[in-house]
Amino acid sequence: MKISTIGRAAVAAGLVGAVAGCAPGGTRAGETSPDAQQAGEARPAARPEAVRYASAAQLPEQTALDGTTIVVGNPAARSTVHLYEDPRCPVVEEYERTGAKSLEKLLLAGEIKAQYTFASFKDDRLEGDGSKRAVNALRAALEKDKFVEYHRVLFDHQTDVESSGGFTTQRLLQLADKVPGLRDETFDQAVRTMRYRPFVTASEKAYEHTGDDPRGPGTPTVVVNGHMIDGALYPANFDPRLFTLLVTDLHQRPHSWDKEYKPLKDKLDAQAADS
Repeated sequence: MKISTIGRAAVAAGLVGAVAGCAPGGTRAGETSPDAQQAGEARPAARPEAVRYASAAQLPEQTALDGTTIVVGNPAARSTVHLYEDPRCPVVEEYERTGAKSLEKLLLAGEIKAQYTFASFKDDRLEGDGSKRAVNALRAALEKDKFVEYHRVLFDHQTDVESSGGFTTQRLLQLADKVPGLRDETFDQAVRTMRYRPFVTASEKAYEHTGDDPRGPGTPTVVVNGHMIDGALYPANFDPRLFTLLVTDLHQRPHSWDKEYKPLKDKLDAQAADS
Protein backbone atom coordinates (compact mmCIF):
# COMPACT_ATOMS: atom_id res chain seq x y z
CA MET A 1 0.00 0.00 0.00
CA LYS A 2 1.27 3.44 -0.90
CA ILE A 3 2.44 5.74 1.88
CA SER A 4 -0.12 8.38 0.88
CA THR A 5 -2.87 5.91 1.77
CA ILE A 6 -1.18 5.15 5.07
CA GLY A 7 -0.82 8.84 5.83
CA ARG A 8 -4.45 9.58 5.03
CA ALA A 9 -5.57 6.64 7.17
CA ALA A 10 -3.45 7.86 10.08
CA VAL A 11 -4.87 11.37 9.87
CA ALA A 12 -8.43 10.12 9.46
CA ALA A 13 -8.04 7.96 12.55
CA GLY A 14 -6.89 10.98 14.54
CA LEU A 15 -3.56 9.35 15.25
CA VAL A 16 -1.07 11.95 14.08
CA GLY A 17 0.31 13.86 17.05
CA ALA A 18 -1.74 11.83 19.55
CA VAL A 19 1.07 9.79 21.10
CA ALA A 20 4.45 10.70 22.58
CA GLY A 21 7.05 8.42 24.09
CA CYS A 22 9.02 8.48 27.34
CA ALA A 23 11.91 10.93 27.52
CA PRO A 24 14.72 11.07 30.12
CA GLY A 25 13.54 14.47 31.28
CA GLY A 26 10.15 13.07 32.24
CA THR A 27 8.16 14.32 29.25
CA ARG A 28 6.43 11.92 26.91
CA ALA A 29 8.88 12.59 24.07
CA GLY A 30 0.29 -14.91 10.25
CA GLU A 31 -0.35 -17.95 9.38
CA THR A 32 2.57 -20.41 9.23
CA SER A 33 3.45 -22.62 6.31
CA PRO A 34 3.53 -26.43 6.46
CA ASP A 35 7.32 -26.35 6.76
CA ALA A 36 7.21 -24.13 9.87
CA GLN A 37 9.19 -25.19 12.92
CA GLN A 38 7.00 -27.08 15.35
CA ALA A 39 6.53 -26.06 18.98
CA GLY A 40 8.78 -27.95 21.36
CA GLU A 41 11.67 -28.26 18.92
CA ALA A 42 15.02 -26.60 19.58
CA ARG A 43 15.43 -23.08 18.26
CA PRO A 44 16.55 -23.27 14.62
CA ALA A 45 19.84 -21.89 13.44
CA ALA A 46 20.10 -19.30 10.70
CA ARG A 47 17.96 -20.19 7.67
CA PRO A 48 17.30 -18.62 4.28
CA GLU A 49 14.96 -15.65 4.29
CA ALA A 50 11.98 -17.86 3.32
CA VAL A 51 11.97 -19.65 6.69
CA ARG A 52 8.82 -19.41 8.80
CA TYR A 53 8.40 -20.10 12.50
CA ALA A 54 5.43 -21.75 14.19
CA SER A 55 5.52 -19.63 17.35
CA ALA A 56 7.44 -16.87 19.06
CA ALA A 57 9.19 -19.48 21.18
CA GLN A 58 10.89 -20.75 18.01
CA LEU A 59 12.38 -17.42 16.96
CA PRO A 60 16.20 -17.36 17.04
CA GLU A 61 17.69 -14.89 19.52
CA GLN A 62 21.26 -13.76 20.12
CA THR A 63 23.44 -10.79 20.95
CA ALA A 64 24.90 -8.78 18.09
CA LEU A 65 28.62 -8.21 17.71
CA ASP A 66 28.33 -4.83 19.45
CA GLY A 67 27.50 -6.65 22.69
CA THR A 68 24.48 -4.46 23.50
CA THR A 69 21.94 -5.30 20.80
CA ILE A 70 19.69 -8.34 21.16
CA VAL A 71 18.63 -9.76 17.78
CA VAL A 72 15.40 -11.74 17.40
CA GLY A 73 14.21 -13.53 14.29
CA ASN A 74 15.72 -14.98 11.15
CA PRO A 75 19.34 -13.77 11.07
CA ALA A 76 19.24 -13.89 7.27
CA ALA A 77 16.27 -11.52 7.03
CA ARG A 78 17.19 -8.48 4.97
CA SER A 79 14.95 -6.01 6.82
CA THR A 80 15.34 -4.89 10.42
CA VAL A 81 13.12 -3.19 12.96
CA HIS A 82 15.31 -1.74 15.71
CA LEU A 83 13.52 -0.98 18.98
CA TYR A 84 14.76 1.18 21.84
CA GLU A 85 12.87 0.39 25.03
CA ASP A 86 12.93 1.14 28.74
CA PRO A 87 11.13 -1.58 30.73
CA ARG A 88 9.43 0.98 32.99
CA CYS A 89 8.20 3.30 30.25
CA PRO A 90 4.38 3.14 30.01
CA VAL A 91 4.47 4.12 26.34
CA VAL A 92 6.69 1.13 25.60
CA GLU A 93 4.05 -1.00 27.28
CA GLU A 94 1.47 0.57 24.95
CA TYR A 95 3.63 -0.25 21.93
CA GLU A 96 4.13 -3.82 23.10
CA ARG A 97 0.37 -4.44 23.19
CA THR A 98 -0.30 -2.73 19.86
CA GLY A 99 2.33 -2.42 17.12
CA ALA A 100 4.54 -5.13 18.59
CA LYS A 101 1.80 -7.70 18.05
CA SER A 102 2.06 -7.02 14.33
CA LEU A 103 5.84 -7.11 14.50
CA GLU A 104 5.71 -10.61 15.98
CA LYS A 105 3.70 -11.84 12.99
CA LEU A 106 6.27 -10.33 10.65
CA LEU A 107 9.07 -12.04 12.57
CA LEU A 108 7.30 -15.39 12.31
CA ALA A 109 7.12 -14.95 8.53
CA GLY A 110 10.94 -14.85 8.52
CA GLU A 111 11.46 -11.81 6.30
CA ILE A 112 11.98 -9.29 9.13
CA LYS A 113 14.24 -9.44 12.16
CA ALA A 114 14.06 -7.28 15.28
CA GLN A 115 16.83 -5.68 17.28
CA TYR A 116 16.46 -4.43 20.85
CA THR A 117 18.53 -1.83 22.69
CA PHE A 118 17.47 -1.30 26.30
CA ALA A 119 17.55 1.98 28.17
CA SER A 120 17.18 2.39 31.93
CA PHE A 121 16.81 6.16 32.35
CA LYS A 122 13.34 5.81 33.90
CA ASP A 123 15.02 4.78 37.15
CA ASP A 124 16.38 8.32 37.47
CA ARG A 125 12.95 9.82 36.89
CA LEU A 126 10.88 7.40 38.94
CA GLU A 127 13.56 6.45 41.47
CA GLY A 128 14.54 2.89 42.26
CA ASP A 129 16.40 0.46 40.01
CA GLY A 130 13.59 -1.49 38.38
CA SER A 131 14.60 -0.76 34.79
CA LYS A 132 18.18 -1.83 35.41
CA ARG A 133 17.07 -5.02 37.16
CA ALA A 134 14.61 -5.83 34.38
CA VAL A 135 17.24 -5.33 31.66
CA ASN A 136 19.66 -7.52 33.61
CA ALA A 137 16.98 -10.23 33.93
CA LEU A 138 16.20 -10.03 30.20
CA ARG A 139 19.88 -10.56 29.42
CA ALA A 140 19.91 -13.56 31.76
CA ALA A 141 16.86 -14.96 29.96
CA LEU A 142 18.73 -14.65 26.67
CA GLU A 143 21.30 -17.12 28.01
CA LYS A 144 18.47 -19.64 28.34
CA ASP A 145 17.02 -18.89 24.88
CA LYS A 146 13.98 -17.46 26.65
CA PHE A 147 14.35 -13.75 25.94
CA VAL A 148 11.30 -13.52 23.66
CA GLU A 149 8.98 -15.25 26.11
CA TYR A 150 10.26 -13.38 29.17
CA HIS A 151 10.18 -10.03 27.38
CA ARG A 152 6.52 -10.62 26.60
CA VAL A 153 5.75 -11.57 30.21
CA LEU A 154 7.44 -8.46 31.62
CA PHE A 155 5.41 -6.10 29.45
CA ASP A 156 2.20 -8.06 29.92
CA HIS A 157 2.56 -7.32 33.64
CA GLN A 158 4.32 -3.94 33.55
CA THR A 159 1.30 -1.87 34.55
CA ASP A 160 0.48 -4.05 37.57
CA VAL A 161 4.13 -4.25 38.58
CA GLU A 162 4.66 -0.48 38.44
CA SER A 163 1.63 0.08 40.66
CA SER A 164 2.82 -2.39 43.29
CA GLY A 165 6.51 -1.93 43.97
CA GLY A 166 8.10 -2.18 40.54
CA PHE A 167 10.52 -4.68 39.04
CA THR A 168 12.15 -5.93 42.21
CA THR A 169 14.32 -9.03 42.26
CA GLN A 170 11.53 -11.06 43.82
CA ARG A 171 8.95 -9.86 41.29
CA LEU A 172 11.28 -10.61 38.37
CA LEU A 173 11.77 -14.15 39.64
CA GLN A 174 8.04 -14.61 40.16
CA LEU A 175 7.37 -13.47 36.60
CA ALA A 176 10.04 -15.87 35.37
CA ASP A 177 7.91 -18.70 36.73
CA LYS A 178 5.48 -17.92 33.90
CA VAL A 179 8.10 -18.97 31.32
CA PRO A 180 8.52 -22.75 31.34
CA GLY A 181 12.14 -23.79 31.61
CA LEU A 182 13.55 -20.37 32.45
CA ARG A 183 14.23 -20.59 36.15
CA ASP A 184 17.19 -22.53 37.47
CA GLU A 185 20.03 -21.77 39.86
CA THR A 186 22.07 -19.99 37.18
CA PHE A 187 19.23 -17.70 36.10
CA ASP A 188 18.12 -16.95 39.65
CA GLN A 189 21.65 -16.11 40.71
CA ALA A 190 22.13 -13.83 37.70
CA VAL A 191 18.96 -11.93 38.61
CA ARG A 192 19.82 -11.66 42.30
CA THR A 193 23.43 -10.55 41.80
CA MET A 194 22.91 -8.29 38.74
CA ARG A 195 25.40 -10.45 36.86
CA TYR A 196 24.86 -8.51 33.64
CA ARG A 197 25.28 -5.04 35.12
CA PRO A 198 27.99 -4.19 32.52
CA PHE A 199 25.49 -5.06 29.78
CA VAL A 200 22.88 -2.82 31.42
CA THR A 201 25.31 0.10 31.58
CA ALA A 202 26.59 -0.40 28.04
CA SER A 203 23.05 -0.67 26.68
CA GLU A 204 22.05 2.64 28.26
CA LYS A 205 25.13 4.27 26.73
CA ALA A 206 24.26 2.82 23.31
CA TYR A 207 20.76 4.25 23.69
CA GLU A 208 22.13 7.68 24.64
CA HIS A 209 24.32 7.69 21.53
CA THR A 210 21.31 7.20 19.26
CA GLY A 211 19.96 10.31 17.55
CA ASP A 212 20.83 13.94 18.18
CA ASP A 213 19.76 14.32 21.82
CA PRO A 214 22.65 13.35 24.16
CA ARG A 215 20.06 11.92 26.55
CA GLY A 216 18.76 9.55 23.88
CA PRO A 217 15.74 9.69 21.55
CA GLY A 218 13.04 8.66 24.04
CA THR A 219 11.24 5.34 24.26
CA PRO A 220 9.93 3.60 22.42
CA THR A 221 11.97 4.58 19.41
CA VAL A 222 11.31 2.51 16.30
CA VAL A 223 13.80 2.41 13.43
CA VAL A 224 12.93 0.49 10.26
CA ASN A 225 15.86 -0.25 7.97
CA GLY A 226 17.70 2.76 9.35
CA HIS A 227 14.72 5.14 9.16
CA MET A 228 13.39 6.50 12.46
CA ILE A 229 9.59 6.34 12.54
CA ASP A 230 9.01 9.54 14.47
CA GLY A 231 7.30 12.90 14.06
CA ALA A 232 4.02 12.70 12.18
CA LEU A 233 4.57 9.00 11.44
CA TYR A 234 5.16 8.09 15.08
CA PRO A 235 1.52 7.14 15.85
CA ALA A 236 1.68 4.44 13.16
CA ASN A 237 3.88 2.49 15.57
CA PHE A 238 0.83 2.05 17.81
CA ASP A 239 -1.66 0.97 15.14
CA PRO A 240 -1.16 -2.73 14.29
CA ARG A 241 -2.57 -2.41 10.78
CA LEU A 242 -0.63 0.74 9.87
CA PHE A 243 2.56 -0.61 11.42
CA THR A 244 2.31 -3.80 9.37
CA LEU A 245 1.73 -1.81 6.17
CA LEU A 246 4.61 0.56 6.87
CA VAL A 247 7.16 -2.13 7.72
CA THR A 248 6.07 -4.37 4.86
CA ASP A 249 6.22 -1.52 2.37
CA LEU A 250 9.70 -0.47 3.46
CA HIS A 251 10.76 -4.11 3.21
CA GLN A 252 9.34 -4.64 -0.26
CA ARG A 253 10.17 -1.18 -1.64
CA PRO A 254 13.37 -0.01 0.06
CA HIS A 255 13.50 3.26 -1.90
CA SER A 256 9.98 4.27 -0.88
CA TRP A 257 11.28 6.10 2.20
CA ASP A 258 13.00 8.85 0.22
CA LYS A 259 10.33 9.02 -2.47
CA GLU A 260 7.18 8.82 -0.39
CA TYR A 261 7.49 8.38 3.37
CA LYS A 262 9.95 11.14 4.19
CA PRO A 263 8.19 13.77 2.03
CA LEU A 264 4.87 12.94 3.65
CA LYS A 265 6.42 13.03 7.13
CA ASP A 266 8.05 16.40 6.43
CA LYS A 267 4.78 17.79 5.09
CA LEU A 268 2.75 16.61 8.07
CA ASP A 269 5.40 17.81 10.53
CA ALA A 270 5.33 21.25 8.92
CA GLN A 271 1.55 21.37 9.08
CA ALA A 272 1.65 20.41 12.75
CA ALA A 273 4.23 23.13 13.49
CA ASP A 274 2.03 25.74 11.80
CA SER A 275 -1.16 24.72 13.56
